[in-house]
Amino acid sequence: MSVSSDPVIRMRRLFDQESCWLIDTLSEELKYSVPSVRRFLSEMGYYSSFTHNAKWYTLSSIPRFNRDGLWFKDQIGFSREGSLTRTLEHLASRSPAGMTAEELGLSLRCRCHALLVGLHRKGRLRREKLGRSNVYLSADPAEATSQRLARELRSSPARPLPAEIAVLILADFIRRPNATFEDLAASLARLRHVRVAPELVEKLFEQHGIKKTRGTSEPRLWRR
Repeated sequence: MSVSSDPVIRMRRLFDQESCWLIDTLSEELKYSVPSVRRFLSEMGYYSSFTHNAKWYTLSSIPRFNRDGLWFKDQIGFSREGSLTRTLEHLASRSPAGMTAEELGLSLRCRCHALLVGLHRKGRLRREKLGRSNVYLSADPAEATSQRLARELRSSPARPLPAEIAVLILADFIRRPNATFEDLAASLARLRHVRVAPELVEKLFEQHGIKKTRGTSEPRLWRR
């Protein structure tokens, strides 16, 4: 078989021309059956879209995913997680303050209420009424507690961390004055199994008049 007739090489050239293809269109262009085209895609590595009922395909080397693991070609969405269901679970579980259906819909550019309800019923996400909205949280209890607290502080910024958590963080800081906000949050999660976002640790320092630049090791008292 010559290089020019190799279907995998021809497919690569098609994706060089257009980054997303429907499977039937690829089959017509390559003059191969749909099952054969699926096999070629598997050999090369691919993503199917989480929008449009997973009908669109792109090669795994093409997407430039954003910080949420998403990539869009016009209105066609692809996720590093693969399916829409896995993407919803990933985003809601990893979000520092959980996410509402509306927030997830904006990020994913599609409606997802029904799938979120299904994930909640299967125990893969928690759902809690916080303020006026239902918020989807991690199924992990410790992570969900941190997300809930972050969401509550977002809506009521003046509310302090619970006293027992604040004491643990400040005691750790006394022992390790060079620790960053991220270090203190990670230590709390590792040793006490309590997850608190670094942003909440920073707020605690502000409340106590301790100024410490994020990511650095030089704390000092605020001058008022």
